[in-house]
Amino acid sequence: MMMIYGMMPFMRQTLPYGELQQNIDYRWPTNSRFGQRPAAQFIGPGDEKITLSGELRPEITGGAISLMTIRLLADQGMAWPLIGGSGMIYGMYVIESISNTHSEFFPNGTASKIMFTLSLLRVDESLTSMFGDLKKQADGLISGAENLPGQITSAIVSVKSAAGNLISQAGGLIA
Repeated sequence: MMMIYGMMPFMRQTLPYGELQQNIDYRWPTNSRFGQRPAAQFIGPGDEKITLSGELRPEITGGAISLMTIRLLADQGMAWPLIGGSGMIYGMYVIESISNTHSEFFPNGTASKIMFTLSLLRVDESLTSMFGDLKKQADGLISGAENLPGQITSAIVSVKSAAGNLISQAGGLIA
């Protein structure tokens, strides 16, 4: 698998892309100053866009069905996670546009070559906002693990007590 968007995997059988272009803008507004260059101030990241383009050969790769699947995801108007085949998490993206060009037609009118371009726009604040503060989550797991020995000891004491009560009740029934 090359990449996955929502539940749509990009691989040879679906939408194998031949090119991935990523553009990340950074915002630097300027303020004019008399006799000097304008002052620039960094105010944060701007738009982050990914464009995937490729060529489909329906007899070998995905075709019109794969493009229709992507269109259905776009029609829902929802953001979906974009994750690379290597495990790289790009973030939450929406589909801005889909374009395709059909050519080299079979006698029945279906294309043997489909060129496509898929434009995605990142809409999450950051990976931190998407997944939360990982340090806080890790600290919670560590403190939970620190309490685990006490919880296990408490459970063992409860089991021993319950077993002792059961044995004494069974002894009372036998006598």
